[in-house]
Parts: sequence; structure tokens; C-alpha cells
Amino acid sequence: MTIGAGASYAPAYFGSDDYELSPSGTFRFDYVRFPNGFTFGSGNTVGFVEGFGLRGSANYIGKRDSSEHDEINGLDDVNRTLELGLGLGYEQANYRVFANARYGFFGHKSFVGDAGADLIARPIQGLTLTAGPRMNFGSNKFANTYFGINQTESAASGLAEYSADGGLMSAGVEITALYQFNPRWGVRADLTWDRLTNDAKDSPITQQGDDDQFRIKLVLVRRISIDF
Repeated sequence: MTIGAGASYAPAYFGSDDYELSPSGTFRFDYVRFPNGFTFGSGNTVGFVEGFGLRGSANYIGKRDSSEHDEINGLDDVNRTLELGLGLGYEQANYRVFANARYGFFGHKSFVGDAGADLIARPIQGLTLTAGPRMNFGSNKFANTYFGINQTESAASGLAEYSADGGLMSAGVEITALYQFNPRWGVRADLTWDRLTNDAKDSPITQQGDDDQFRIKLVLVRRISIDF
């Protein structure tokens, strides 16, 4: 597995134009081999095995504390969310395509997904560069959790009532640089731009902020192997 810890500079909440520096991390279940020879996942540092591969997918969304932001004060808070699921992809030496599906625990309690493609380059030993488009999807419940406004919230915040439908929530581009000092330790930098779309873009919450969402993340990563 691969784990990492570092920091990110990202919007304070979905649709915000205020940015915050906060702790960040990464976790990816890469690969397991059972005694009978059955294998799951990828032993590669980039992602999937060459050809089709299956992997674990995880994501963390921080708490939205509406009282900390005047423009959405009165909306319901949203607890921290841990999303867990699976991903399927196809990878060759210089490109990959993939899709992930996850369920959110503790916070939005709904289904989400993402899909993308990357070009992969290794200009020098130890350095892997990837870049490509991203699409992020959410269910109706996810959309209403972060972009919807019910009658009570409208009265408390002064924002108009709004019911958000799920579907394509955003589309954008992600660029990643991973430098491995050795087979176990490395540093990873991510630069992501997403533009909110459809009901996420039209929400009064986003109208108070910005539909262009940028994120910079820098983490120290460690590959861990466990043998039984």
C-alpha cells in the first residue's frame, strides 16, 4: 500500500472562493498476492497493472462549518466524510484511463464517482509525471448535501431555496509529479483545476463564491509492504 502525509491549499468548501491551508494525506491500496497465486491490484508506482486492473479508491472531505463563513452562515454544517470504494482502469507505459466509485461515510452518506485519463512520462529516473482530464460525479443526495438549500436553511441564511440534482458535478484537469527517492520513499505534488457544472454551478452557494476550484497538494509518500 502507499500512504502519505502533507498539506493542501484548497477551497474552504465546495463552491467557495476562500482558500485554506490544511493538513492532507493520501492512501492507496496497491497490490496483494495470496499464497495460491491470486493477485489483486498493481505493483506499479503509478497505478494499475499494464492492461486492465482493479484497485481500492479512497477520498477524504473536510468538515463544512458554515458559521465560519459569512456568505453561507445559516446553512447546515456537513461533517467530515471518508469515501471508500473501488476503481477499474486500463494502463500502458505512457497512458492510462480509469473510473472509480465510492460511498461516503459519516458526512454526505451518498455515492460519488470520478473518471479520467492520463498521459504518463518518466523524463528522468525516479520522476513520474502524469496529466489529464477529470470528471466528478455525485448522486442527488450528494448534490443536495453540498449545493442544496432547504426552507429552514434559506430562512436562516437569506439564500434562496434550491434543490440540486446529481450527475456531473465538475470537470477539469489534474497534473501530478511523483519523485521516488528510492523504492519506498517519495514526494508527490498535485495541481488540480475543476470547474463546477450543472446544478453545482447554478447553486446560490456557488454564486456567492466561484465555480472555478483549484487545489495544490504536497505530500511525502511511503510504500509499505507486509508479508505473512
